[in-house]
Amino acid sequence: MASASAAPTSLLRPLCIEGLIKRFGELTAVDGISLDLNAGECMGLLGPNGAGKSTLIRSIVGRVVPDAGKVTVFGDPADSPGARMTLGWVPQDLALYPRLTCRENLESFGLYHGLRRQALRTAVAWCLDWAALQDRADEPVKRLSGGMKRRLNMAAGLIHRPRLVLMDEPTVGVDPQSRLRIFEMIEKLHSEGMSIIYTTHYMEEAERLCDRVAIIDHGRIIALGSKDELVHNTFGPRSQVLARFENPGDGVAAWVKQQGGIYDGGAAQFTIEHASEIAGLLDVAAGAGYELADVSLRKPNLESVFLQLTGRELRD
Repeated sequence: MASASAAPTSLLRPLCIEGLIKRFGELTAVDGISLDLNAGECMGLLGPNGAGKSTLIRSIVGRVVPDAGKVTVFGDPADSPGARMTLGWVPQDLALYPRLTCRENLESFGLYHGLRRQALRTAVAWCLDWAALQDRADEPVKRLSGGMKRRLNMAAGLIHRPRLVLMDEPTVGVDPQSRLRIFEMIEKLHSEGMSIIYTTHYMEEAERLCDRVAIIDHGRIIALGSKDELVHNTFGPRSQVLARFENPGDGVAAWVKQQGGIYDGGAAQFTIEHASEIAGLLDVAAGAGYELADVSLRKPNLESVFLQLTGRELRD
């Protein structure tokens, strides 16, 4: 019987993280994370700033050496030549040569990945088409708009046509139209079977693009599942009440917490079983001297789950 190490690459998981730990002095940035990515899956990584996402991503691409645990890409160690061949990385910061043209940038990154002659020409043509930059192929990068630079940055990370790609907030700093174009680019990759790890600070992106979402806080995965699974596991059949206060005082946050809610940014969130409970909540607020500006009822969503589990907005 063949050993697991001899299994065909096609049968191995695109990404397998086992008990990963990384410390920086007394700070434990990643605290025992284990995670598997399925073939052809787009998984979102969500977490407040400082939660450990960046350290996790850098461990996957071999830029950070963990203190314990291991990361494999299609069965190969993260820092091995085999992993680098099958892994693509789109960093949050633009990694382009501003004086070179789009085509020259892509050729440079292709050469770095070992592409030559016809294979390089084919890869560059595919990237320009995928990023909708054919008509700007011979224009210096410094003359491109922010959205075009972002798309070229993505294409450069995929020049070698990897089977797994890590995208670290690829829509940062772009306008709404460019964001929609980037969504279409990612959805095309997903439809073609590419495996994707996607970090974002925008809940609507995770809801639109990701099959599953891992919520990370304090270096640990505190929830993992599809959007519907996360909502059901966190709230069950309950609904959510959003309340905003007129001239909230210093004690409102403590009062909201006492009522079992979460107070953030001038608004309170409560969960209830039945809509009839809203009247009781209003009475209690009035009795405590708090005047409500508006109250609304909604079904919980991914943002509700995130705030409920971390107590913080995603951009905190």
